[in-house]
Amino acid sequence: MTQRALDSSGEQTPGPSRPAMIDAGAELDPVHPMEPPPPPHRPDGLSTAEVAERVARGEVNDVPVRSSRSITEIVRANVLTRFNLIIGVLWVIMLFVAPIQDSLFGFVIVANTGIGIIQEWRAKRTLDSLAVIGEAKPTVRRDGVAAEISTSEIVLGDVIELGPGDKVVVDGTVAEADSLEIDESLLTGEADPVLKRAGDPVMSGSFVVAGGGAFTATKVGREAYAAQLAEEASRFTLVHSELRSGISTILKYVTWMMVPTAIGLIISQLVVKDNNFKDSVARTVGGIVPMIPEGLVLLTSVAFAIGVVRLGRKQCLVQELPAIEGLARVDVVCLDKTGTLTEGGMDVTEVRPLNGSDEAYVEEVLRSFGASDPRPNASLQAIIDAYPVDGEAAWTVTDAMPFSSARKYSGAAFTEADGTASAWLLGAPDVLLSEGDATLAEIEQLNEQGLRVLLLARVQGDDLDAPGAAAGAAPTALVVLEQRLRPDAGDTLAYFADQNVATKVISGDNAVSVGAVAGKLGLAGAENTLDARRLPTDPDEMATAMEQNAVFGRVTPQQKRDMVAALQSRGHTVAMTGDGVNDVLALKDADIGVSMGSGSEATRAVAQIVLLNNSFATLPSVVAEGRRVIGNITRVATLFLTKTVYSVLLAILVVCTQVEYPFLPRHLTLLATLTIGVPAFFLALAPNKERAQPHFVRRVMRYAIPSGVIAAAATFTTYLVARHHYTGEGALDAETSAATLTLFLVAMWVLAIIARPYTWWRIGLVAAMGLGFLIVLVVPWLQDFFALKLVGTTMPWTAVGIAVAAAALLEFVWRWVGRRFGV
Repeated sequence: MTQRALDSSGEQTPGPSRPAMIDAGAELDPVHPMEPPPPPHRPDGLSTAEVAERVARGEVNDVPVRSSRSITEIVRANVLTRFNLIIGVLWVIMLFVAPIQDSLFGFVIVANTGIGIIQEWRAKRTLDSLAVIGEAKPTVRRDGVAAEISTSEIVLGDVIELGPGDKVVVDGTVAEADSLEIDESLLTGEADPVLKRAGDPVMSGSFVVAGGGAFTATKVGREAYAAQLAEEASRFTLVHSELRSGISTILKYVTWMMVPTAIGLIISQLVVKDNNFKDSVARTVGGIVPMIPEGLVLLTSVAFAIGVVRLGRKQCLVQELPAIEGLARVDVVCLDKTGTLTEGGMDVTEVRPLNGSDEAYVEEVLRSFGASDPRPNASLQAIIDAYPVDGEAAWTVTDAMPFSSARKYSGAAFTEADGTASAWLLGAPDVLLSEGDATLAEIEQLNEQGLRVLLLARVQGDDLDAPGAAAGAAPTALVVLEQRLRPDAGDTLAYFADQNVATKVISGDNAVSVGAVAGKLGLAGAENTLDARRLPTDPDEMATAMEQNAVFGRVTPQQKRDMVAALQSRGHTVAMTGDGVNDVLALKDADIGVSMGSGSEATRAVAQIVLLNNSFATLPSVVAEGRRVIGNITRVATLFLTKTVYSVLLAILVVCTQVEYPFLPRHLTLLATLTIGVPAFFLALAPNKERAQPHFVRRVMRYAIPSGVIAAAATFTTYLVARHHYTGEGALDAETSAATLTLFLVAMWVLAIIARPYTWWRIGLVAAMGLGFLIVLVVPWLQDFFALKLVGTTMPWTAVGIAVAAAALLEFVWRWVGRRFGV
């Protein structure tokens, strides 16, 4: 096959300048005033000795592949936090002025931080190992042999082959081009593919949409255009999610409340009250520490990290952690049929000659057509399998036009065995045939059976690129293909239907055929099909059509992108799955992009989630993991923030009434451990299938604020009653014990509400926490250790009565909030 981009002498034509791409990358890689001339093309590539020389000189693509944060960054992120600093200072103070039991909160923070580091380190190991599995392996020529190597092994001057779906991994100059079209939208924002000829520049980060060729590497390593972008895109992140941004907002408000309240408490306890200095310091710290929801951020990180590890075991690579959360919020999933609902392979079931064509001649055309493309797609591979070339081909390929998802057909020109020249197109019948052609009715019947049909048509002349080539093509034969359904696709579609997630099948194939395949898999609404050529261009009308139909055929890559945008304009959270290069634009614009591991490098590069096992059935696991994280963190956030609210309010009430702060740090450490710390850890990792809801901050605070107000009011009421009840030496300890009892019971009721719906282990968890507190109250040495001893019977039962009243009020408020706001 001739390389049409080379001139007759074999010399390369000079390439055009690249102002758009240079401007786009100016900040990353300033361009020198004079670009060096393109290197001479060496079809056989470098020799082994030359590769060794370049490696020795450091001319190697040594950009580190980082799928996760380094150990140093993990430790720093978990240790050096604002609240850890505050608690650390308070901990050091307490170690000097109070018994060790009043410093327990510091040891708890150390333990929690250690757990966070270990879990994130486990997630890092999982991500690193999965990233190696999913790493692209470009084909490089060396010593005249083409072989796949790791991206990091490419050296300056390597000749790298390109085919449809391949990503350009380093900067270079085109050496060979055969209808080579490259999409540079990820770099320049320009969606239209660029036709490349020999001598033209190519830049890392772009990808091939049609044709093939080879280029010579001119910039490798950190000099390559997209080196920094690629490293940043693949980094382990815990940001840009509603969950984490919501927690950051909450922490900001907590800080604003905490600072003035803490100052007032310090003045109240150290200046106004004339008590023992060390005891005043201890009670001041006891008032400040519980204001900090220190475990909330840690628990969120741990939940995400464990989610990554769990999904990693199922061969699911989460390239951006918020994708776990994002997929759980999805209410529309757009599926590409090929590679998602069907397996990659197809089989030729029948060839029907048209218009009296000779069957043997048609088979020879198909056999030669298969030999025309060195990188066949799934349809052409099925034809190659059915009509293999035995020995040397009888026909000579003089020209070839690879399949393009925009055109919907491919082409080839031959010199036949008798010297006759012929040119052919192979592609979508409804694109190549006129609208009223009688053959379309026959094709429609095949499509209704879920079969895929290609039309082989002869072109007048030999110019495959001629504008009217397709319109003037003479139908010669129908090639009927049967697609292999994924055995697990039906169950996955049923799962999404059960979870009220709408499924839209978007394909470049015939809509009726796609609908038949979807119907075989049990997709609800599969009969509602629409040919995308009749899809309205107005975004609002398109969104209506998208909501009314379930199956779309003959969709172009740009239309896929527009369809995603139309759904998003109606407030839908959209996930897009795909494995072909025609899916890249839609994957990039969707809220969540999901790529198959066997898909093109371009799709894997832009997707947030890569299914390395190529199993669409893994998606429910990702959805379930995201729902577990979001639902459970919402639950435990209410626990943490209830504590913050009642701690702030108690401090304010103490300042306003000028009384001693009722608690020592040991009391609140005990309460936080039993009513928040231990149960929150189990609740955060428990199964949870609740549909993810928006407005995280609003939903959490609707419950946390009234719960905290009720807990603070009940506790302070008990404290004031106890102050009038007890007198003499030891009165403060008795008052503290009574107040602690009320606060524990109210906090336990909040926990009991959050633990619903009850299961055996949730009931056991709540009961175990209650039993733990009871043990502290009855075991003498624990009474002394935590300074908790109930005196008499009147006041303890009064404390219980106040707690019961508060619990009843809590039930009323929670149910009212649920009815009022529907959450």
